[in-house]
Amino acid sequence: MADTKETSIANRGRPATAYDVARLAGVSQSAVSRTFTVGASVSEGTRLKVLEAAQKLKYRPSHMASSLKTRRSYIVGLAVTHLDNQFYPPIIEKLSEALRQAGYRILLFVTHGDINFDPALDELLRYRVDALILASTSLSSALAQDCRDAGVPVVMVNNVDPESAIASVAGDNYKGGETIAAFLHAGGHQRYGYISGVESSSTSREREAGFNSFFASQGLPPPVRAISNYRPESGMTAARHLLASPTPPDALFCVNDQMAIAAMEVARHEFGLEVGRDISIVGFDNTAMSAWPSFSLTTYSQPADQLVASTMTLLEAVMERTDAPIEHVIVPGQLIVRTSARLPNGFSPA
Repeated sequence: MADTKETSIANRGRPATAYDVARLAGVSQSAVSRTFTVGASVSEGTRLKVLEAAQKLKYRPSHMASSLKTRRSYIVGLAVTHLDNQFYPPIIEKLSEALRQAGYRILLFVTHGDINFDPALDELLRYRVDALILASTSLSSALAQDCRDAGVPVVMVNNVDPESAIASVAGDNYKGGETIAAFLHAGGHQRYGYISGVESSSTSREREAGFNSFFASQGLPPPVRAISNYRPESGMTAARHLLASPTPPDALFCVNDQMAIAAMEVARHEFGLEVGRDISIVGFDNTAMSAWPSFSLTTYSQPADQLVASTMTLLEAVMERTDAPIEHVIVPGQLIVRTSARLPNGFSPA
């Protein structure tokens, strides 16, 4: 029995090529290329022929070959620190899915929590990423500017520098800090404390500025503070320092949820305090753990869906036009009231 085109190609002992698919489908190579290019024009009949031939030959399009033609890698770099911070995994997952739907894949750069380390510029450029997302409070705007100067479009997430020429997306840190202060004050507290993140982080500075602004507007002294670095261990150390003082705070705002949870552990197990009665503790981010019954943490939300949608909008703009207007998008959040803080009149736990 004479060999068919399909068996003839399959017996060559090498992966099928676009030429092989075109030959079996009876179409041009350019039709095969258009079928596997997001947004390219191809008739439905041709597309079905190509997909059927590709399935028979177990053909997989080569992104390398495509990138040589288009000068695009269809890869977006995502640099992040502190993967133990439960705020980031849902953001990464949602960004990955949104980019996949747009025809891109993520190349993840993790700095392993070293707050003084940025991925090297030449490392980022070596992979020819089409764009870069810096999704961390700890990654510097200097790195973002270096990448932009090298021709790589950049969007910063959860780290805003309004003075820079880098598009950015962040939650409403200032408003969140101010809202938390008003909530704690309405609960009748007398002594307020704040546990910061990294001092150079815009996120920590803005949350503290909003928190302090409320007390200033009431003619009250600024809260006592302790410096931390967003991580649970340093949050526990900071909480011990504040709670061991002669006049410890009876209300504590921690710059993120995981430090707030760490502070709750210290308050309960080292100082014998009942959280929500003897001391109020509030976090920021509304991570999944904050809703667990063991913690029931009052916190301020940063909605992941809105953050990712805004990031994708900005990313599309800066990839399409190098001279796109620079936007700094603030995504509003809301106070999520649970039982880790004393409830003022009119408030109910979530």
